[in-house]
Amino acid sequence: MKPVLVIVMAGFLAAPGFAQETAAVAVSEADIIATPTEPAAPSEAAEMPAAAIEVLDAAELSLDAFHWVKRPIVIFADSPADPRFQEQVKLLMQRPEELLERDVVLITDTDPSAGSEIRKKLRPRGFMLTLIGKDGGVKLRKPFPWDVREITQTIDKWPLRKQEIRDAKAEAEAAAKAAAQTAR
Repeated sequence: MKPVLVIVMAGFLAAPGFAQETAAVAVSEADIIATPTEPAAPSEAAEMPAAAIEVLDAAELSLDAFHWVKRPIVIFADSPADPRFQEQVKLLMQRPEELLERDVVLITDTDPSAGSEIRKKLRPRGFMLTLIGKDGGVKLRKPFPWDVREITQTIDKWPLRKQEIRDAKAEAEAAAKAAAQTAR
């Protein structure tokens, strides 16, 4: 394992497992982009947003584990030191609550030599951002970093997400109606 990836993985705080008993982690931007010569400052970790998003290593995962449960965003790079990889993670960590609202899980793969199942299936060349729907279909591939706003706007156009929004609105209206009736 490359030294930077070892340091990054060591900085994560373990949380309950998710898919295939792989531990999910709550991370801050500083944890992901810290390098051996530039450790993360404690004050940066304290500024982490209240919402934390799952970031999983692709090494022992299968995309099938997320079918109808989560929307994976897979970030590939040939090295964790790739500036595009670091920029993408930074962009995603700035607004995790919007990703959580859309049932997103982040999967990273920065070790081409490991030959993960996900890397074999999606066959990236260098840096690649891949959006995958809950139905398991690849919805979008980008060879450059994308902002959370662009990602969420894209997700919100998908039919399943539109249905989730309609269902949430109907539930909120029903709850408001029930609360109004009990207040009388």
